[in-house]
Amino acid sequence: MSAGDTASDGGLALSPITTDTVRELLSDRRVFPAVPAELDEDAELVLDSLGLVWLLHMVEERYGLVVEPSDEDVVGLTSLRRLTAYLRAAQTDRRRQRAAEGGGDER
Repeated sequence: MSAGDTASDGGLALSPITTDTVRELLSDRRVFPAVPAELDEDAELVLDSLGLVWLLHMVEERYGLVVEPSDEDVVGLTSLRRLTAYLRAAQTDRRRQRAAEGGGDER
């Protein structure tokens, strides 16, 4: 599956990634085993490597977005707000790329 495409291509890639959706993804016990119900957006967040891999897998499955963060990117993913901003930026970049290729809109 290429970046930006979903398995069903049913429009899931058009759904915006929000703080609430990232919070929901984090609540999966395979990502973050003990995420607080009301995780503050700026609270320190420490994901282990397996949790991060599983989170990125879930982002790909749900949004059709393949994200391959650099080591520098990973170091900056220290809060819900920063993680959401990173994923939202990756989603926006992918939409722009698809629009430039003539394969979709730029929403």
